[in-house]
Amino acid sequence: MAEELLTIEQLATETGMSVRNLRSHRTAGLLPAPVVRDRVGYYGAEHTERVRLVQELQAMGFNLRGIKRLLDETRGDPSQLLSLKRVISAPFETEEPRVFTIADLAERFGPDIPPDALEKAVKVGVLIPLADGQFEAPAPSMIDIAAEVAARGVPLDHALTVFVKVRERCEQIGREFVRLFLDDLWKPFADAGYPDDRWHEVEESIERLRPLSSQAVLAVYQLTMTTEVERAFGRELERLSRRR
Repeated sequence: MAEELLTIEQLATETGMSVRNLRSHRTAGLLPAPVVRDRVGYYGAEHTERVRLVQELQAMGFNLRGIKRLLDETRGDPSQLLSLKRVISAPFETEEPRVFTIADLAERFGPDIPPDALEKAVKVGVLIPLADGQFEAPAPSMIDIAAEVAARGVPLDHALTVFVKVRERCEQIGREFVRLFLDDLWKPFADAGYPDDRWHEVEESIERLRPLSSQAVLAVYQLTMTTEVERAFGRELERLSRRR
């Protein structure tokens, strides 16, 4: 079957771009030359794919000059870089976000939620305010944890203060793991000139970075928490035995 060819107007309709922008892409070298028949330029599947590739790269934050340089360096096929960019940008969250109304939160935490507690929950990222006065919880389990802690007598504001500290420590831990992979995996790969046969290896390593770091943090935390609980409550039990 012969390839379906499009005029520049039809290509604009197909890709959602204006004719003017398509011509600008052609002038800038982002779009291959059309097939000319009877003094009319026609565009095929290769052109449609190239336009969509440029659109995707722009959505990722690349400007047109950077896209041109990238296309030149990869001979028009930056698929490896795109694949790596998708791995880096993939969300790590394992929970489905949930929306809470003020009434939902009051049901969990009581009717008198301090305004500063809501502000702190937003600051730490436990809640995200929405335009309609509701709140989205990116990790609803955090709401469940806060509710149970509060039900056991811990003031909500105090619990949120601890969450703030935990978030700060997690940011530091995340930076350390990223630096570990940058120094020991990415930089040697870059220094070697980004060899084609190592792209998959590097991509797979970065994809495993987040779950491996989570497992490491959990394992270390469990050991640390056991030690801290034994130390703290051991002292309390010692005080109690002395009183008796």
